Amino acid sequence: MAQLITFQIADQTLGADIMAIREIRTWSKMAPLPNSPAYVCGVANLRGVVLPVIDLSSRLGWAQTEPSDKHVVIVLQHRDQLKGVLVDSVSDIVTVRPEDVQPVPDVSGAASEFLQSIATIEGRMVMMLALDRVLSNDEDLAEAA
Repeated sequence: MAQLITFQIADQTLGADIMAIREIRTWSKMAPLPNSPAYVCGVANLRGVVLPVIDLSSRLGWAQTEPSDKHVVIVLQHRDQLKGVLVDSVSDIVTVRPEDVQPVPDVSGAASEFLQSIATIEGRMVMMLALDRVLSNDEDLAEAA
């Protein structure tokens, strides 16, 4: 069994391994980075640490988020660096049983490259993120850090 933190992007419910979560912060204005990809919101000062923040909706290939005070940034530990992802809201912590987890359908052009699996929890579908792929140190995100 695994524990996930679930969160919303528009009407979609996503989840991430709770062990990767370091904190949840309210949205605050970010310092933009020149020549960064559209999914990079910018960087924030997190108690003296430069925190790159990505717009998870945009990273997944969905609509770009217009951040407001209602949005939150989930701070994740990725390898030896903290990174933030912008989401609409955080829902709850859930326990996922192995029998409730299914593989991501093989659909060309879908955001499936960023998903680990899909779970059915209390009658709702939760897309479980593959954090290594979402937060990968591709050239663009590495430059933002």
